[in-house]
Amino acid sequence: MSRKLKWTDVHDIAIALEENHPNVEILAIRFTDLWQWVQDLSDFEDDPEKSSEKILEAIQMAWLDERS
Repeated sequence: MSRKLKWTDVHDIAIALEENHPNVEILAIRFTDLWQWVQDLSDFEDDPEKSSEKILEAIQMAWLDERS
């Protein structure tokens, strides 16, 4: 059984998002869409209310780093 992702697993979430959405323009993603995409990850299991703009920004920046 694989480990379930939490909001604090920013780097691992970024890797999963890159695998699922390799052709999107990362900096053009709305946070509402990013939030949903994280929720939709098969290994993600955390309270949606624990998310914040700061966490979403961190995920976005980690995703950008992952791609470069």
